[in-house]
Amino acid sequence: MATKILGLDRLKRKLKRFPQVVEAEIKAAMETSANEIVALAKSLAPADSGDLRNSIAWTYGDAPQGAIVLGKVKGRQSRNLKITVYAGGPDAYYARFIEFGTAPHVNGGRFAGSHNPGTAAQSFFYPAYRANRKRAKGRVTRAVNKAAKKVAAGG
Repeated sequence: MATKILGLDRLKRKLKRFPQVVEAEIKAAMETSANEIVALAKSLAPADSGDLRNSIAWTYGDAPQGAIVLGKVKGRQSRNLKITVYAGGPDAYYARFIEFGTAPHVNGGRFAGSHNPGTAAQSFFYPAYRANRKRAKGRVTRAVNKAAKKVAAGG
């Protein structure tokens, strides 16, 4: 006894289209969240020469060498759905020293033997991330739901 499912072809077409629609929606949500994190981190960053503030940005893929990164996506990488928010790089190699501070130590090199009292942390990077983390996660969840509704409606 053969059974025919009504609307199966239409459902298959919608499910085939879903990954492209959801990827576009998620990318837009991630870019908006990354821009918010970068803007807040820049406003919190101490400004001396401006190099540190100018080094805070986001990119698809990996950050420039020497930059500190908020985190990495683990597991299978799906297309280009990996945004990296970073600070530092060649002009602002000291970003990690500002973010986390330094411990007291005895200097080497040119000032060998002198005592460095260390520096207090002036966090700007992780507070910006923590302030926007829930909003970013919710935005991505809403993007997936929006994509599902778009595909279901045939739009």
